[in-house]
Amino acid sequence: ISWHRTQNCTSKFRHVFGQAVKADQSYDDIRVSKVTWDSSFCAVNPKFLAVIVESSGGGAFLVLPLSKSGRVDKNYPLVIGHSGPVLDIDWCPHDDNIIASCSEDCTAMVWQIPDHTLTRPLSDPVVVLEGHSKRVGIVTWHPTARNILLTAGSDNLIIVWNVGAGEPLISMDDHPDLIYSVSWNRNGSLFCTTCKDRRLRVCDPRKREVRLAPHEGIRPMRAIFIRDGNIFTTGFTRMSQRELGLWDPTNFEEPIALLELDTSNGVLLPYYDPDANMVYLCGKGDSSIRYFEITEEPPYVHYLSTFSSKEPQRGMGFMPKRGVDVSKCEIARLYKLLDKKCEPITMTVPRKSDLFQDDLYPDTAGPEPAMEPEEWLDGRDEDPILVSMREGYVPPKSRELKVVKKNVLDSRPTTRRSMSTMDTNSLPPQLLERLLEEIQNLKATVLSQEKRICDLEDKLSQFTNGTD
Repeated sequence: ISWHRTQNCTSKFRHVFGQAVKADQSYDDIRVSKVTWDSSFCAVNPKFLAVIVESSGGGAFLVLPLSKSGRVDKNYPLVIGHSGPVLDIDWCPHDDNIIASCSEDCTAMVWQIPDHTLTRPLSDPVVVLEGHSKRVGIVTWHPTARNILLTAGSDNLIIVWNVGAGEPLISMDDHPDLIYSVSWNRNGSLFCTTCKDRRLRVCDPRKREVRLAPHEGIRPMRAIFIRDGNIFTTGFTRMSQRELGLWDPTNFEEPIALLELDTSNGVLLPYYDPDANMVYLCGKGDSSIRYFEITEEPPYVHYLSTFSSKEPQRGMGFMPKRGVDVSKCEIARLYKLLDKKCEPITMTVPRKSDLFQDDLYPDTAGPEPAMEPEEWLDGRDEDPILVSMREGYVPPKSRELKVVKKNVLDSRPTTRRSMSTMDTNSLPPQLLERLLEEIQNLKATVLSQEKRICDLEDKLSQFTNGTD
């Protein structure tokens, strides 16, 4: 197969080039998790970098402000709520301070990350989601509805949660075997899954409808929805060659495109940019990133180029478009995990002009949700609310995730209750409300004191440097 274009040689992305950042802009001395699970181990947004790390006595992940590059102190505080290894993490698209995690301990958790640098380990999640009977390997947020989170576990169960109430909305047991991947479409009306039974499924969770498509290879496969509603897949042939495909979900009889790549055995993780209609393929254990443009004319999936480096990648994070640097014509930024570091890689379109490039930066999905969870559950669908990239993007300040207390208390395990030694149901409502308010006030006091300590440490550091 000839990967190079036979048509449309005028694509503005044909000269995209990748470049690793300077050494001092990497994040060093990170003990990346060695757990055998094919997730990306990394999640990034315009404020923070999160990496699943090795930890003793349970599961943990590291959260760093993007600006805190360089060597990471070995005593840097971690997020440590899980009792088993963390398997997947995902930042909320509607709040840059909210992240979800899932673990071998059969739970998913939602965390509020403060804007200031952590001074002690974070062990108290906003909410614990319990509903799976085996390890939870996938966690992914709904793209347009507030507080909707999907989890998939090794019990072959998919649960859609309203994290603002701490309760499950939908439970689906349509998969007979291990679920490899889940991807929402652009407006969150459908999601697609890949499974160990070699089937690609398109699911409408509210109508409980599922459509199937076969796939040849027996090794793990990934699938993502693209902008026009088609599905892009990575998988393996019967002869264990890696391949990628493009499918019309209304007609799985014949693929739109099918390309064989190579004979490597690492799972190809696809990262999709809906604004540019480009896919970046990052193989676990590979030392390269291939990128393709998806177009409306044959051969539909056009190979653009490959970024190669010396060391193999353990995982990868993909920055949302609102986090790229428009002044440098950066159209994507990936965060490559090595054994003990995380290295940002910028993807840039060379342009001579310093002016804002309208054709590279159409309005992109912003942080405001398009609807409430109840509206989505009732059958409403909305595309993402778009924002302009013309002036660059400034992340909003932290907003507290509001959770309905009654449901959260009912659903959280007794070991995590703020009042674990008493039966909250036996308390008078007024007293319970007062106790909960007091707990919130104490938490707020702790947060403010942590920030004050950080400020004082910064001043002390500046004074010490000045006297030196």
